[in-house]
Amino acid sequence: MWVHGLPNGFRQLGHQVKTYFPDANTKRTIARFRPHLIIVMGWTPANDTAEKQLRISKAVRKSGIPLVYWATEDPGYHRKFSRPLVRRIKPDFVFTIHRATLKKYRKLRIPAAHLDFGYDPGIHKRVPVVKKYRSTAVLVANGYIQLYRQNPRHFRFKSLRMLVNPFLAEGLGVAMYGRYWNKMRGFFRTRLPKKSIRGYLPYPEANKVYSSAKFVICPQNAGDRLTQRTYEILASGGLIVTNDTPEIRRWFRPGRDLLVTSSEKMTRSLIRKYARLPEACERIRRNAARAAAPHAYRHRARYILRVLKKRGIL
Repeated sequence: MWVHGLPNGFRQLGHQVKTYFPDANTKRTIARFRPHLIIVMGWTPANDTAEKQLRISKAVRKSGIPLVYWATEDPGYHRKFSRPLVRRIKPDFVFTIHRATLKKYRKLRIPAAHLDFGYDPGIHKRVPVVKKYRSTAVLVANGYIQLYRQNPRHFRFKSLRMLVNPFLAEGLGVAMYGRYWNKMRGFFRTRLPKKSIRGYLPYPEANKVYSSAKFVICPQNAGDRLTQRTYEILASGGLIVTNDTPEIRRWFRPGRDLLVTSSEKMTRSLIRKYARLPEACERIRRNAARAAAPHAYRHRARYILRVLKKRGIL
């Protein structure tokens, strides 16, 4: 997923970018490519063990090149993953998707700033309806069965029920893409038909799904941040139905760019209202793409460079 995001933002600004999986040749690769900046992103197979993190640290420190970490797992996995990684790789700067976590990095005496998710317009854009992906409503997300077992009251699961239950109650099919939905038995009030569970969706196919559905269900993980999928659906011209949160209202206008709800009853009302208003739905879909434009990854990349230059790191 990550190779389709921020790296392309830098490319669109005219920079040369190499995406790389650290291995025994990391030092040699750095020496050959001669980058001006190295960014470690998220929680991936490239950095998911202490050994890999120490390898990154050793290779980068010897090169003298500024190292940045983008903490996309904050705040939920800050203690378990982000903080241990930062202590091992010792980055020159950290960007985090969660504003409130900034103070935790500052306590570690590591300079940090907020950097939200975005989208790549080359990947997420509106396309004509694709027959095999046509649906009344679609959800593209993983079930996260392990998280549910650990914390069933997590905001994400409240969000999912608030958004999905009304569609099922109305007798409308919901195409469910993603892992583990077959294990989430009894999660929704209405049992999911087998035909609703579509399984894993390749990342570059997502915009076709968003463009081909009448409604796109967009759960949130918290009220103070947005999922990356929010920007991607908007950029694809999807008619989003999501939770009414402060962060949604910070950036987007309900009823103009997307639809928001604060209860299952309200979700049901929205479905009934907009199912009868195709022209209004189309207007919102057009506005959605315009509202997403400032959040393209080229703007995120430009912001990163501006911050690092201001801090004297570049």
